[in-house]
Amino acid sequence: MGKEKRYWLLKTEPGEWSWEDQAANGGLSKWDGVKNKQAQKNLKSMRLRDLCFFYHSGPKARRIVGVVSVVREWYLDDEDREGGGAVDVRAVGEMRKAVDLKEMKEGAAGLKGFGLLRQPRLSVVPVPEEVWKRICELGGGFEGDGGGEDEDGDGVESDEDEG
Repeated sequence: MGKEKRYWLLKTEPGEWSWEDQAANGGLSKWDGVKNKQAQKNLKSMRLRDLCFFYHSGPKARRIVGVVSVVREWYLDDEDREGGGAVDVRAVGEMRKAVDLKEMKEGAAGLKGFGLLRQPRLSVVPVPEEVWKRICELGGGFEGDGGGEDEDGDGVESDEDEG
């Protein structure tokens, strides 16, 4: 029996790295440049196949726009002169409907304990499974989630769902 899948939220300024940039890059990118110690700790806690919401931050666009999967766990980034690290992520799919921060705050009853609402400046945030499911509901799921027909309701088909 493997480790349980965990869920995260990764923030990015669309002017720095957008969902469109992620898709244009073959869906694969190195998630680096995280300087905050708590955010780095969260990044280091990510495991292969963990899923992450791709969140556009900034004054004009505070919304979840897609989902990526961790394809390489934390490693030291030789290109980072400050000795930082990175994880590699691959695009899974775009949200069928972007989920705005305002919508999450208004639907906060189902988002209790969500770090994004408690620590809005943190760039890498753990997402409890029940919050993941609620946000997927708000956004109508995401491309590549099997059309929302998976049995465990996490929005992603897994090996366990097939048998």
